[in-house]
Amino acid sequence: MSEKIMTAKLTEHELSEIRALIEQRSGILFDDSRERFFSQRIREHMAAKRLFHGADLLRLMRSSNVEYDSLVERLLTQETSFFRYPSIFEALEKKVLREMHAKKFWENPRSLRVWSAGCATGEEPYTIAMTICDSLEFAEAWNLHILATDISRQALTQAERGLYPARELTAVNPRQKEAYFSRVGEQFLVRPRIRNLVSFAQMNLAQAVYMGRFDIIFCMNVMIYFTDDRRTALIQRFYEYLEPGGYLFVGHAESVAKAGVKFDTSVYGDCILYQKPIAPHARKATAAAGNSSGGASGEERA
Repeated sequence: MSEKIMTAKLTEHELSEIRALIEQRSGILFDDSRERFFSQRIREHMAAKRLFHGADLLRLMRSSNVEYDSLVERLLTQETSFFRYPSIFEALEKKVLREMHAKKFWENPRSLRVWSAGCATGEEPYTIAMTICDSLEFAEAWNLHILATDISRQALTQAERGLYPARELTAVNPRQKEAYFSRVGEQFLVRPRIRNLVSFAQMNLAQAVYMGRFDIIFCMNVMIYFTDDRRTALIQRFYEYLEPGGYLFVGHAESVAKAGVKFDTSVYGDCILYQKPIAPHARKATAAAGNSSGGASGEERA
């Protein structure tokens, strides 16, 4: 049920203070292009909390982490679904995972670490897990770990539950739905085989926390909320955290060009791939192994 938006006394100065407080604490920037959205969500929140003055909201935000988080939750709510960006997961399956399989084929044990940064309610990391299980030969013989992080505790609670309405599975094919979900009434529950590959943790990407190295990092449509400086710092951290030859996936409207790091860039379909460079001799070995196993088509160097 929609919340009735009552008349709230909210000045431009108070809106600016709220915006500045969120940027200071969470690194999230709501710039002029999101002014209308930001103002509307603030007023909706004030109506839900029965607050009549912007000063009352500011006081709550400064005195209570729970109240602060509650507002941020409302501002960051976004629609998502499984396989939301088909071209991204096609590139993951047909290019990146084939390459990883060739690169790690003789390792013992074979391992693959993936980070879904800004995972929202879990559809993205579970989609990654399904794609890996569909793509890697003898996936059960690999040490697979997908770390999924988000700033929203509420979103993570839903993600950990792994229960979704049918409308979010429209892009999941019948075989995947049968293999990776069980029906619970009118909803679908992610099966343990997939759930056990993913671990969830609350994290603010504006704060540097080292968690080891990753083969693949997803950060889709998150950096649009950051200032240029914070975006640059985050991309540099992603570069540092990636293994040589590892890949970074970002949203279609996002770019790493101004971050001052030297990713190798290629195009697969309509997906831009950013790869941390590998040593020349390792590149040749990986390419040879990939060719011997069939390779991947559709790639262009940018």
